[in-house]
Amino acid sequence: MYDIIIIGSGAGGATMAYRLADTGKKILIVERGDYVPVEKENWDSVEVFQKNRYTTTDLWLDKHNKPFRPGMHYNVGGNTKFYGAALFRLREEDFKEIQHYGGISPAWPIQYQDLKDYYLEAEKLFHVHGKRGSDPTEPFDSEPYPNLPLPHEPRIQEVVDELSNYGWHPFNLPIGVNFKPHETANAPYTLDRFDGFPDAAERKGDAHLCSLAKALEYPNVELMVNTKVSRLNINEEGSRITEIVVEQNGETKTLTSDVVILSAGAINSAALLLESKSEKFPNGLANSSDQVGRNYMFHQNTALVALYTEPNHTKFGKTFGINDFYHASKDYEFPLGHIQMLGKSDEHQIKADSPIAAPGFTFELMAEHAVDFWLTSEDLPDPDNRVTVEKGQIKITYSANNEKGHEFLKAELIKALKASGKFESFLFKGIYFSKGMDIASPAHQNGTTKMGLDPKTSVVDINCKAHDLENLYIVDGGFFVSSGAVNPALTIIAMALRVGDYLKNNVLIS
Repeated sequence: MYDIIIIGSGAGGATMAYRLADTGKKILIVERGDYVPVEKENWDSVEVFQKNRYTTTDLWLDKHNKPFRPGMHYNVGGNTKFYGAALFRLREEDFKEIQHYGGISPAWPIQYQDLKDYYLEAEKLFHVHGKRGSDPTEPFDSEPYPNLPLPHEPRIQEVVDELSNYGWHPFNLPIGVNFKPHETANAPYTLDRFDGFPDAAERKGDAHLCSLAKALEYPNVELMVNTKVSRLNINEEGSRITEIVVEQNGETKTLTSDVVILSAGAINSAALLLESKSEKFPNGLANSSDQVGRNYMFHQNTALVALYTEPNHTKFGKTFGINDFYHASKDYEFPLGHIQMLGKSDEHQIKADSPIAAPGFTFELMAEHAVDFWLTSEDLPDPDNRVTVEKGQIKITYSANNEKGHEFLKAELIKALKASGKFESFLFKGIYFSKGMDIASPAHQNGTTKMGLDPKTSVVDINCKAHDLENLYIVDGGFFVSSGAVNPALTIIAMALRVGDYLKNNVLIS
């Protein structure tokens, strides 16, 4: 019997454990996978991207019932072990209703101010480096980032200067990285293999190192690995979860807890609720609204490789972003989205994406000249874009939306780069995050258990408690009402801190 069971050890689950560890309550974190092994293959792009060494071997279904292997990572720290650690606050406007080319981005039941202090705490917890005020769209904060911005390497500084001369406003990208060695780190350190790679040097600001490791220092906190939660059972009244059924090493076990925190990620949390149907909840647990699994979003994303005329010997290029098109402007009636830098391509990644080399270039030469960009546009909530489960298999039914703004954004970036006279050609990089930019790349997954005031149209309330159950909290990307156009991780972390405080002050007081 536990006081609190947390399902999942990613951004939400690990941070919940961190926040609640000092309560003295008996806490168990249940993680489906194991620790990511520290090995030389961590930084091998063939192993990571082509052989998918660290992704699940599970197969999901697309809307046509065609199986695909998702770029999901089941391990301690969740997908944060592989993310690029770009840690953004949502803009103040993102919490309000916004018109886009593809439709309406709805308002949240909370405002930016409800998360403001938690955003700052999250930035400190995850060692974010940045420069407050360099991003013209960033919400104001009187406190600086906890760490100075990462410097631009010479070739990246040239690109920054060229885009500035073009009239854009490049800003210092907020990146989570800890330059103080972690006591368990046993690999030489280089700020190089970052996006999509696990960090053998353990400097990346991930949920395992920043939150979970600190929680596990408390004697009342346990971690159970290689344990998949298969079902949540409820009492006769249908008001509380009474049992957590898990599978571990081929055995089925039943755990009990007063409070259950579901943080398995927007897709897997929804799938678990849908699989936990009962007489009281015939459409899935906590799903009287029929909203569990619906409104799945993961952004419109594009990775663009631009070939610089001169060699780019940058080790770490992920140091600036562009938000000149984040909001509507004099040139565009509606928002286009966000641009940031990516980790540096190598020949293996480029070869996997391009069947033929660019004219005059080998793949090795292309990699030597590559400058990598990541473009993100808002994905709008659509109830027909959804997660379901068919005979135990996850199915993602998804059709892209708001594509017009994203196409404008790509065109603007290419036009700006061409104007510098320093770029020869452009190609789109599909292998990033192990797969293409379609449903097989669920890195920014959100929206499947949306937050709201009305139990008839939402799954959780403003404190992430399920409307239908007294003791279930869902704290991962599922609570997002809209997706914004920046990486969602910091918002998940900040919300976990906020919900943790709510539990401390209102639920765990006995």
